[in-house]
Amino acid sequence: MTIWLEEFTQRLCGNIMVYLFPVLFGYCSWELACGGSNMHSFKDLNAFGSDRAGALKSTCSETPVSVLQRACKTSLNCFCIIRDNSAKTMGLVSTSNSVFKGVDLHSRTNNTEHHTSEISVDQLIVRRGQPFILTLKLAQPFNPDLDQLIMTAETGNYPSETRGTMSRFGVPNKVPASASSKAVWKAELQKGSSPETGSLTLTIKPPADAPIGEYKLSAKHKEEEQVLANLSVLFNPWCSDDWVFQPDDEQRQEYVMNEHGVIYRGVDNYISQMHWDFAQFEEDMVKICVKILDMNLKHKRDPAEDVSARCNPIYVSRVVTSMINNANFGGILQGSWGSDFRGGVPPSHWSGSYAILKQWYSSFYSSVKYGQCWVFAGVMCSVMRLLGIPCRVVTNYQSAHDTNRNLTVDTYFADYGVRAKESKDSVWNFHVWVEGWMRRPDLAKNNKYDGWQVLDPTPQEKSDGMFCCGPAPVTAILNGDTHLKYDVSFVFAEVNADCVCWLVKKDGTMDKISTDNITVGQNISTKSISSNKRMNITDSYKQREGTEQERSVFRYALDRLKSEATGEGDTGGSGEKVLSGTSEMNTTDPVRTAETNKPSQLIIQFKEDSRPVNGGDVNLKLILSSESTVTRLLSVNISIQAMRYTGQPAGNIQTEVTEQKLLPGQDLSIPILVPFLTYHKYMIVSQSLNVSVIITDLQNKENIYLAETRIKLMDPPISITVLGEAVVGRELTAEVMFMNPVKETLRNCTLTLSGSGLFTGEIITNLPDLQPSNRIRVQFPMFPYRSGERSLMVDFDCSSFRDIKASCTVYVK
Repeated sequence: MTIWLEEFTQRLCGNIMVYLFPVLFGYCSWELACGGSNMHSFKDLNAFGSDRAGALKSTCSETPVSVLQRACKTSLNCFCIIRDNSAKTMGLVSTSNSVFKGVDLHSRTNNTEHHTSEISVDQLIVRRGQPFILTLKLAQPFNPDLDQLIMTAETGNYPSETRGTMSRFGVPNKVPASASSKAVWKAELQKGSSPETGSLTLTIKPPADAPIGEYKLSAKHKEEEQVLANLSVLFNPWCSDDWVFQPDDEQRQEYVMNEHGVIYRGVDNYISQMHWDFAQFEEDMVKICVKILDMNLKHKRDPAEDVSARCNPIYVSRVVTSMINNANFGGILQGSWGSDFRGGVPPSHWSGSYAILKQWYSSFYSSVKYGQCWVFAGVMCSVMRLLGIPCRVVTNYQSAHDTNRNLTVDTYFADYGVRAKESKDSVWNFHVWVEGWMRRPDLAKNNKYDGWQVLDPTPQEKSDGMFCCGPAPVTAILNGDTHLKYDVSFVFAEVNADCVCWLVKKDGTMDKISTDNITVGQNISTKSISSNKRMNITDSYKQREGTEQERSVFRYALDRLKSEATGEGDTGGSGEKVLSGTSEMNTTDPVRTAETNKPSQLIIQFKEDSRPVNGGDVNLKLILSSESTVTRLLSVNISIQAMRYTGQPAGNIQTEVTEQKLLPGQDLSIPILVPFLTYHKYMIVSQSLNVSVIITDLQNKENIYLAETRIKLMDPPISITVLGEAVVGRELTAEVMFMNPVKETLRNCTLTLSGSGLFTGEIITNLPDLQPSNRIRVQFPMFPYRSGERSLMVDFDCSSFRDIKASCTVYVK
């Protein structure tokens, strides 16, 4: 029986012993966790005697083995797992009659070779398809010609060779694998070994198709079997045989190893960026991410099959999308798209993934409140990068949510300018998902659909009965292959759907004002490699707008969807049939279509003198022009609404109706003013202003024109400065400054600092009320605990402004 250090301390007196252990037993340079054939409970551990701490105090110069011999006393087969604090290694030391005397896992060396030393140098973490070494010390000589060491690697509670969750292999290799065995491990005896002294240096290689997760590695020599190590196995983007292989080193460094990134938000003509701390290599992240896999519904239904399927990044990534949200029960984040965030924090509060993941893990897997699309995506990217799947965060502007899969989004306006009613369909200001890099041999054998795959953890529509989305090949989206799995049709609509605008009159009749096949899917963005610049990847998702090729792909995609709806096609793995091939509309509504190509077209433009800032008045101009040779009398209805980023109105701010004359050959400029005091209360919980105008030609009232624009207000500035040189373990000071830009007192002010490698969690400070035009300056001490490039994140929140963010880069030596 082996009792590892952590397991031993937890048995001794619960989790708190993890912290007490170095205090009670810290008189020497190493820590002990012991067990033996006569030790099965806390009561049996009295073999140490009541003076066990004193015994260790008096034997600091002794070897661990000598202390163990005296502690175990009568045990015939007592052994101990040693953590050497100076060498930072963990191994097994045995006494008495055991043939196994010790094992050195070379964790620091192995983890460095496997690109996992950023996670830990103590815990052995390897990548599949790549060998690692260990040194096993036996109590007797080992003759490779006569003796054999049989090793076993197993994962999950139901290990099986036929499922690939267990592998038996030998040194030398005299253990033939069964024809039905999957994921066969291999081991070789290194030339530098000294088998005549019982010292065996082994090279062990998990196959490139091994299920990822936590493994137990054991060895059997003659009649004795011993557990050698607990280790973790991850995907390997450095290995060409792994389905997640990424051949470009710069991309591996960016999409696997980079702990910091940028997430884009705002609207298509006001793109804003926020820095995000992925923190995928923070403490306990391996345990957290494996627990995420263990909590998914498929694991609960059939744990053996689920663990076996973890060899496949397609399967794993799909499971992760379902677990990031809690719509499937047990997930990490609870979404909220309203204004009530009681019992949690607004989604805008978060600046990184680790605080969310740690809270979920520490609260016994209770969902964290609250998240929206960029938070879901940021957390998923962290999990994917930790597991070894290259991943990046992607933002789509003017993103369509097509609920009935007809590639059309309908919007309804009242004849007085505002949105008349909510539609099940919507166009979001922006929507954020992730892309994961992997092969797709399940779709084609010619590698056609390999590469980036869309994965969306935001719970929008069900797929295979669960709220998850993807992986959908970006190439399939570009080509309009909406019949392919997984959920290609849904993502295709997000970047390609047509928008139809309807005018709802007082008598209930509706006029079709326009059809827009250009607006949806703009400025699809992700962070560039090795810089914080924005990279526009729209061309990888769709053909150029306005081209015949784009319309041809659209028609092809729509035909595939209609074929599925009539049963002529398959579901492409989405698990659901298309509901309709026609535009969503209540058939009881009287409908009349107005011509969009009216004579003497009216040209409508919005112009701004400067970028609007939250806290100041918004000024813009409506510019009208026409090629008409006669004066036109127009009714101009201007409406301002607060909008959530999901495209749904949050409140009507103001409406203005005027009659204007448009003279021949001249532009008509109409000023639009939205005072701060008018929009202020709405913008605390909204993301943008929607300015819409409906213009009626009073000389020909059949001619109705509609135009709208969305405005994202800039946040007031906040500055952050790091004072002094950043060195691991040395105190460093950060200074934050903010000035109140409005003529009212800011109340309920808080400042939150975070950053992996700089703080072990969030530092939240309550600040005094801030009077108009006053400035606040706060200094914070911090003690960097990891070297390299780090991001310091700041969030300022108050009664009038929600979660103003700033960040700076700290280079820690």
